[in-house]
Amino acid sequence: MTSIIKVNTVQDTDGNNIINENANTITIGASGDTISIPAGATLANSGTATGFASIAWQSSIVTASTLSADANKGYWIDTTSNACTVTLPGSASVGDQLYFVDYARNFATNALTINQNSLNYQGNTSPNPVYNTNGQAIAIVYSGATKGWIPTSDDDVAFVADPSYNAEYLVVAGGAAGSSQRGGGGGAGGYLTNFGGTAIGLTPGAVYTVTVGGGGSGVANGRGNAGANSVISGTGITTITSVGGGSGGFNANDADKAGLDGGSGGGGAGSSSGSLVGGSGTSPQGNDGGAGFASSNFGSGGGGGSASAGANGAGGAGGNGGNGTSNSITGAAVYYGAGGGGSIANSQIGGNGGTGNTSGYGEAGVGSVTGQNGAPATGSGAGAADAGTSGTGGGGIVILRVLTSDFSNTTTGSPTVSTDGSHKVIKFTGSGSYTG
Repeated sequence: MTSIIKVNTVQDTDGNNIINENANTITIGASGDTISIPAGATLANSGTATGFASIAWQSSIVTASTLSADANKGYWIDTTSNACTVTLPGSASVGDQLYFVDYARNFATNALTINQNSLNYQGNTSPNPVYNTNGQAIAIVYSGATKGWIPTSDDDVAFVADPSYNAEYLVVAGGAAGSSQRGGGGGAGGYLTNFGGTAIGLTPGAVYTVTVGGGGSGVANGRGNAGANSVISGTGITTITSVGGGSGGFNANDADKAGLDGGSGGGGAGSSSGSLVGGSGTSPQGNDGGAGFASSNFGSGGGGGSASAGANGAGGAGGNGGNGTSNSITGAAVYYGAGGGGSIANSQIGGNGGTGNTSGYGEAGVGSVTGQNGAPATGSGAGAADAGTSGTGGGGIVILRVLTSDFSNTTTGSPTVSTDGSHKVIKFTGSGSYTG
């Protein structure tokens, strides 16, 4: 026999409502009350529970190619026959949870894609996360508008909503000037590239600042100026800095006769005394300058290049600059970072610029003859002079290469943009920026 008690309101001894029925809604307790379930009792849910932090696991197996998910539910996803795209709720509250499990361990064959439905996932609105590892169990919790859905467990080390795209770069610093007065050749600017190697990731909307180092200016009767650094910096990448080329030594005080360090080192002066060593290059950006010759005719050392060291001076000849490195990031092979040639006294033969720097040769001591400038926009070092004015180093260059489909077409500084197959090539010969 079943007993039934029908009431609208149940009150405690203080007159407070414990259970109140109104318009088919039953309210248990009032705001601030604690509703206790005795130890050993079971709270069973045979309907739909809302407002609880628990997960309602679905008994049916999802085999369809699409699923619209509801918050606080767990789903078994079977991708044996096809991939599946799950659309998350269009709105969510902090603490909402969802679970997706690879029911048949087939995600590697047919992946699970999550359509974010305009809400952030790991802080980004795109791309849609893709899970493609067999046996993955994905648990996500909504954290709020800023980061959105965040995986608390997904059996995956990948940042699945990473929106970045690949880019290749070439960063060459400014080449150094040659020096004058039996001067050594100017060292090339530092050379760094990932072309043909591991790409860096650029983030859409992030601004990447580009600094292009100028070439060092030449001088009369003294040490030439060093080249300036070239730099790429911005969100999500390690700042890339190529070091300006080191200038050559000159025949004055003993302390001035050695070449200076840089991306590639400057050549040592030709002299009868003192340290005539070339400057050191910065590994892996460049190489050492050549040493000066300490005997008759005093040949000075050539500046170091990105591919090889500068040659030592000799009796009757200045040392050649170190060779540049060929790079095809633009689609055409170009040599970058060649050293400048060393000077020579007494109408002998000045050193040539390294490969890729045909203009950067050093001058012999025939009156006030000017050393030759380094090749422009290659970071090449300049030729030295014996008695005239030394040459000016070639300016640096920064190049970015991205897929045309990723190219934002947002720049400052007026770089040259060209197309090479499926890629855009952004070439900076002056400072500016690129927005990812």
